[in-house]
Amino acid sequence: MSEKEKKKYKVKLPEDKEEGVYANAASVHLNSNECIIDMAYLIPNAKEPVLKVVSRINMSHRTAESFLKVLSNAILDYKNKQKEQ
Repeated sequence: MSEKEKKKYKVKLPEDKEEGVYANAASVHLNSNECIIDMAYLIPNAKEPVLKVVSRINMSHRTAESFLKVLSNAILDYKNKQKEQ
């Protein structure tokens, strides 16, 4: 997408989502139509490992590819800023 085609969006976060949800594990499932990401919390010190799913995100392949790019760029930016310090 060129700079000219990029749109700016206003992000509206409902109050009940402001705190976020902690997740320390993720699982990705793909089928021909969609990508499903389960964000989970691995419960520590359990006799058997237990993953409690705290959020499920369903998206199209196109949206998943866009998300991958955005996440990769954000991580690279963060790492570069850490090197500068």
